[in-house]
Amino acid sequence: MKAVLFRAHGGPEVLEYADAPDPVPGAGEVVVRVNACALNHLDIWIRQGLPAYRIALPHISGCDIAGIVEHLGPGVTDFREGASVIVAPGLSCFRCRWCQAGLDNLCESFGIVGAKTAGGYAQLVTARAQDLLPMPEGLSFEQAAAFPLVFLTAWHMLITRAALRPGEAVLIHGAGSGVGHAAIQIAKLAGASAVYATVGSDAKVAKAQALGADAVINYQREDVAACVRELTGGQGVEVVVEHVGPATWEHSIKSLKKYGRLVTCGATTGPSAPLDLRYVFSRQLAIYGSMMGTRSELLAVTQLVGQRRLTPVVDTVFPLRDARAAQEQMLSRDFFGKLVLKP
Repeated sequence: MKAVLFRAHGGPEVLEYADAPDPVPGAGEVVVRVNACALNHLDIWIRQGLPAYRIALPHISGCDIAGIVEHLGPGVTDFREGASVIVAPGLSCFRCRWCQAGLDNLCESFGIVGAKTAGGYAQLVTARAQDLLPMPEGLSFEQAAAFPLVFLTAWHMLITRAALRPGEAVLIHGAGSGVGHAAIQIAKLAGASAVYATVGSDAKVAKAQALGADAVINYQREDVAACVRELTGGQGVEVVVEHVGPATWEHSIKSLKKYGRLVTCGATTGPSAPLDLRYVFSRQLAIYGSMMGTRSELLAVTQLVGQRRLTPVVDTVFPLRDARAAQEQMLSRDFFGKLVLKP
């Protein structure tokens, strides 16, 4: 098969379009022919090399996969060859104490497709049958690949961790990102009284508004926290969705009203951010960490996407051989929604 892989960590130039061995399914596994694989920032971190992700080289990235079941391994009876499926991006054992409690994203052996295993930057990929979900009807493969990881992450952040309630106001950073464009829709679906979103260019304002943002702030030329205070009559918002890190952290904290909740799932601009503890305890703020989500949450999100109550946005589709260009576009932030590879 053809695949995009890297043999050493580094910049986008290490990505190589090359031949790779066809995968062979083991017991309980299937081989999926990849029809689309969406990019995530994790792909870039894996390629750059992070101690948290110890992978064997060469490696094939790609967390979000939609395709067709090609071959069944021994013992697989839940799917048939030719079925259209998505691959759940989170890998859990479903046996440990966390999994048994329904918190499978805290699994003692938790991993992510394309990080713990070979991913979807390829024509074929192996997956456990238990990690396949039927693809919602009426979606293109590109749309189906564009939603699992980011909509699951945004759902877990807003609904589970921050426990967003109807009538509350939300600030969402990076409306054009995968998590950002998903969070806007989920916040509106949950009954938020107002959804404020940030963007890095005026070209993204109308797109964020089309998804449901009530006000859009261009962080390149506006003070985000000052804008939020003005929009809320000096009160601030109940919830901030944070996934950027130090570049936005201070604005996030200062945008919260008393008793507000900040939920964070990422650190795109770095791992360390300043925090004035006096501001946190005097305003009685809460800070929640969030990572991916549970399988039951993914099933809920998939159902909502299938019902067209949530809509994945695909910005650009690249041929698989152009994965380097796709990652470079992701780094440029010149996109809205998801970038997708198509073998």
